[in-house]
Amino acid sequence: MFIKVKVKPNSKEEKIEKAGEAEYKVSLKERAEAGKANICLINLLAKEFEVSYKKIKIKTPSSRNKIVEINS
Repeated sequence: MFIKVKVKPNSKEEKIEKAGEAEYKVSLKERAEAGKANICLINLLAKEFEVSYKKIKIKTPSSRNKIVEINS
């Protein structure tokens, strides 16, 4: 399954909001340096979709508008 995720790094709180059928807005506490925000995003999505973090891949890691693949 592919989803679109708009990421807001360096936020005060971490949260996931559904913006459409396969679209999400995610706020992260981590800064967008050295992949820290991407790691945090993967962990949050793993909890949300109840899958292992190893089953989540970010197709566009350097963009704030990410395409994420989740395998079950």
